Amino acid sequence: MTVQELKNRFGIIGTSPGIDRAIDIARQVAATDLSVLITGESGAGKEVFPQIIHQLSPRKHNHYIAVNCGAIPEGTIDSELFGHEKGSFTGAHETRKGYFEVANGGTIFLDEVGELPLPTQVRLLRVLETGEYIRVGSSKVMKTDVRIVAATNVNMLQLIEKGRFREDLYYRLNTVPLTIPPLRERREDIALLFRKFAADFASKYKMPPIRITPEAEKVLENFYWRGNVRQLKNVTEQISVIEKSREIDDKTLSQYLPDSGASVSLPALFKPMGSSPETPEYSERELLYKVLFDMKKDMMDLKQVVLGLLENEQRYLSGKQGSSTVIHRLNDDARKLRGSESLPVQTAQPLPLDDNRKKPESLPSPGDKEKNFIKSVLEKHKGNRRAASEELGISERTMYRKLKEYNLDSTD
Repeated sequence: MTVQELKNRFGIIGTSPGIDRAIDIARQVAATDLSVLITGESGAGKEVFPQIIHQLSPRKHNHYIAVNCGAIPEGTIDSELFGHEKGSFTGAHETRKGYFEVANGGTIFLDEVGELPLPTQVRLLRVLETGEYIRVGSSKVMKTDVRIVAATNVNMLQLIEKGRFREDLYYRLNTVPLTIPPLRERREDIALLFRKFAADFASKYKMPPIRITPEAEKVLENFYWRGNVRQLKNVTEQISVIEKSREIDDKTLSQYLPDSGASVSLPALFKPMGSSPETPEYSERELLYKVLFDMKKDMMDLKQVVLGLLENEQRYLSGKQGSSTVIHRLNDDARKLRGSESLPVQTAQPLPLDDNRKKPESLPSPGDKEKNFIKSVLEKHKGNRRAASEELGISERTMYRKLKEYNLDSTD
C-alpha cells in the first residue's frame, strides 16, 4: 500500500515531507513485531500512527487497545494494565483481566508513556523482555504476546536524567523511533487541513462551508499553532458555527487566534522551532507562568498605591515639621519604585491626605492565584477535567494532582 493510499484510508491530510516520512516508517515497520516510540507535540496527530501499524500488521484481526497513561491514577494503573486478583486491594470485589491479557496476540498503544510511575515501568520492562507479567495480588506468572507502540510529547532523555524514567525501558520502547512534525513545520498543509475541517463541519451542522481569503490564509500559515492540528480543528469549528458570513477575511480570523500565539516571544511558554519536546515539568511550569503573568497587573496596581502612600507620608511629615532626613529617605524610596532618579516625588498624583490611611491589601499568593485560575477553567467547562486540562495545557495526571492539592471537584 502506497503512502497516498494510507493517507486516504486513515484520513491523513498533507503533503509535507515530514508527514510522508512518518507514514512510510509506519508502513515499513508494521510487518515486524518491533516496538515503536512515537514522539511529537500534543495535538500533532500521534494517535493515528499506531492504528496504521496495527492495521498493516499480521495482528490486525486481534485486539487493538489504546491506553492514556496520563489519565489513569497512579494507584490503579498496574491493575488496569496487568489485572488484579479478588481481594488484592480495597474495592477489588472480583478478579479482573488487564489490558495485556485482553490484548494477547494484538497491539497496545501506550499514549503519554512518560507519565508511567517507576514501579509500573519495571513491570512493563519485564513484559517487553520476556512476555511475562503478574496480576496485582497474585504470585502466578502469566504470559502474553503483545506488540507495544508508545507515544510521548516530552523529552524522554531529560526524564532519564532526572531519574523519572528507566533508561533500559526507553531503549526497549525506542527500537524504532517515529517523529511527527508540529503543524508549524507543515505550513503547506495548514490551508488544506482548514478546508477539510470546514467541509466536515459544514456537513455536520448542515450549512455551507466557510472559505478564507488569501490574506486570511497567510495569517493561518504564519500563526504558531501551539496546539497543532487539534487547535486548528477547534478554531475552524468555532468559525463555522459562529460566523454568519461564509467568507472569512484576515481580520475576522484573527479574532479567533490568541494574541500570545502569534509569535514566539515568551520562551518560558512557547518553544522555538527546532527545540526538543517539552520536559515533564513543562505543563505545570507553564500553568505557573500563566498565573504569574496574571499577577503582574496586581503588582503594578500595588506599586501605584505604595507611591501614593509615600507621597502622603512626605506631605504629612512636612506639615508636622518632620525630620528632613525622613523626608529625604521617602523621596529616595519613591524614586526607586519609579526606576528613575530624575523624577521628584511631587510629580505623582498623591492620594487624599488622611491620618486614618489604610495599608494596601496584600496580594494573593501564587498558590491562591493558581487555585482560582484552575477553578475558573473548571467552571467554564462545567467540571469536565479532561476539557479543562486541555485548555490549561497540562496532562490529566497533573490536573488530578492539582485537584487533590486544592480540594477542587470535577465531573470526571
